[in-house]
This record gives sequence, structure tokens and C-alpha cells, in this order.
Amino acid sequence: MAIEIFTDGASSGNPGPGGYGVILRSGQHYKELSAGYRKTTNNRMELLAVITGLEALKKPGQTVLIYSDSKYIIDAVEKKWVFGWLKKGFAGKKNKDLWLRFLELYKLHSIRFIWVKGHAGHPENERCDQLAVAASQNKQTWLIDTVFEAECPVG
Repeated sequence: MAIEIFTDGASSGNPGPGGYGVILRSGQHYKELSAGYRKTTNNRMELLAVITGLEALKKPGQTVLIYSDSKYIIDAVEKKWVFGWLKKGFAGKKNKDLWLRFLELYKLHSIRFIWVKGHAGHPENERCDQLAVAASQNKQTWLIDTVFEAECPVG
């Protein structure tokens, strides 16, 4: 049975406060995950949502369907751009830290991406958006994206 992972990221400003939302679903199992960051970008949150979903899987070798509205992520993987970026050491590319983390997880599973149109009524995408936005607005629980803030300090 395939594991479904639904993801979304949000950022208020780019950079600005951001968050991600994830739904994991397999059979009767259902889990929601989210977190917010005080300064980040939308693309980082989209990618971190995918990573968080994959990191939540308990064993390798799973068949995973990842539903995302991020063309940034889907095109980078499906069109194999990220593998070219890796060969070139991510020269001139953003989010190297997250892409490297993703690629380690990508090797562990059989993953297929499915693009969904954002803000178009897809129930799980809408729920992930709600989780991401709520996390991005909850200052009391914000995490610090240390890699990003080292490159773009809070000012």
C-alpha cells in the first residue's frame, strides 16, 4: 500500500515568517505535522514540508506518493534538474542544505510526485495550507532556520 504525503509551505514576505504543513495518510493511518519559522522563504518551506513528511516514515523501501503545489520541487526532481545541481555542487543554487537532505531521503523510497493546483479546493492541499499559515503566524512556537538566517540575518 502506498503512503500518501500531502505538503504545502507558506511565507509572509519572501523572506519573512513561514511555515509548512504535512499530511501523511496510509490506510486508516492519518497524521498532521507543521512548524513555523521566524525568517525563511516559501520555497524553503515547500521543500521542508516534503522532507518532514519523508523523515516521518518509519522504514525504508516505501512506495510514496507526494502531492505538492510546488512546481519548484516537482520540476527539480521530475525533470532531474536537482541531480545536475548536485553534480555542480549546487553552484548558484539556493537551498543546498535542504536539497542534500531531501536527496538522502529520496534514495530510501520509491517516490512519485503529483502536482496539485494550489488554492483550488483540493481538500488535503487546503488543510496543509491552513497548517502552514497557522504555524507561520504563531510567534510563540517559531523555530530558527539557522542555515537561512546565517545567509540572510534577521535585521
